[in-house]
Amino acid sequence: MNVIEEADLFQSLKQDVLDQLNNAADLSNQQLLELIEQTMFHFSRTHVLTASQMEKQVQRLFHSFRGLDVLQPLIDDKSITEIMINMHDEIYIEKNGRLTRFQGCFDNEQKLMDIIQAIVAKVNRIVNESMPIVDARLPDGSRVNIVLPPIALKGPTMTIRKFPEKPMTMEDLVRMDTLDAEAAEFLKYLVIAKFNIFISGGTGSGKTTFLNALTNFIPQEERIITIEDIAELQMNHLPNIVRLETRNANTEGKGEISIRSLIHASLRMRPNRIIVGEVRGAEALDMLQAMNTGHEGSISTGHSNSTMDMLSRLETMIFSGANLPVGVIRKQISSAVDIMIHLTRLRDRTRKVTEIHEVIGIVDGEIQLNPLYVFVENEGSTLQHVNGKLQRVGNKLMHSMKFTMAGLSSMRW
Repeated sequence: MNVIEEADLFQSLKQDVLDQLNNAADLSNQQLLELIEQTMFHFSRTHVLTASQMEKQVQRLFHSFRGLDVLQPLIDDKSITEIMINMHDEIYIEKNGRLTRFQGCFDNEQKLMDIIQAIVAKVNRIVNESMPIVDARLPDGSRVNIVLPPIALKGPTMTIRKFPEKPMTMEDLVRMDTLDAEAAEFLKYLVIAKFNIFISGGTGSGKTTFLNALTNFIPQEERIITIEDIAELQMNHLPNIVRLETRNANTEGKGEISIRSLIHASLRMRPNRIIVGEVRGAEALDMLQAMNTGHEGSISTGHSNSTMDMLSRLETMIFSGANLPVGVIRKQISSAVDIMIHLTRLRDRTRKVTEIHEVIGIVDGEIQLNPLYVFVENEGSTLQHVNGKLQRVGNKLMHSMKFTMAGLSSMRW
């Protein structure tokens, strides 16, 4: 059965179900499923279908009424990490690091729009022609970005970034060769000793996953405030945690609550640490000031191509919101951030920690870094496979007072 025949079969079955329904909402999930199965059974009396074809159609019919339609099997497939809907009949997926086109599609553009509106409604967001761009999330925590016409020229566009059902631990990342056990142990003690850490990396490099793994080392007795555009951090292991999420403006342009507002609010909530999922703009200054005012051990992330690039971007972010001299901005960064970690998605689609630097201060007006670990590619690498290791540079940690204050030895580093 080709794609067109399968689509025709689905439409015929769906119409049969609709003919028997006054309102699908009046039925429980079990009742709806039984109705669909009965319809499928009667249909199979006059049409030759395999058991797998019948099961597939039953599931898709059910999802078209109660789930996310054609997307539901992709959401349920744990091996798929990203779903990209370019238009209602053009869907791509990322699976095992590779992009492929998905053969299924929505019935029409309106069905895709219905799914989009259902998603944003569940997280109290609005998306329409006057507000055509929105971020949202699914019940399982998957991150959703939506762009509508007239901005999206081909039709409604939706990108879904899925996250593992169980958050990865640092042990998982070591097993996946994202970093080695020695570097992981070093980062563990940095978190315990309340070093302020900033994680940088490109899109899809694993910043959120890595941040989640780092939080496993936060002592249980501490009070944590997380601040995100869309809540996606999975930190259920911490008992005393408050999760804050931004809010977009309403249709009248009112009611917006920004990351800056949430950082200000968090300071009055007696946090031990503040975790900002990602800084993109002027809120970077507020984050740094929070790190500088007694909230040690705070962590944040940002987009960049290298550690040095991240420092430059932080300068630009701060300058955009506060017209401060460059020297003052650099002083704020160097006094607030202790450790910079950079992640990279390499050409073979693996994600690696490629740099760990200590921020040691200002010299001749420039922020100085002390390289601690650097990823080194070896001769066994090919275009298809990167062979290398995160290697310790040999430099000692210069500012080790936090280790001493935490009762830890810094001799190894």
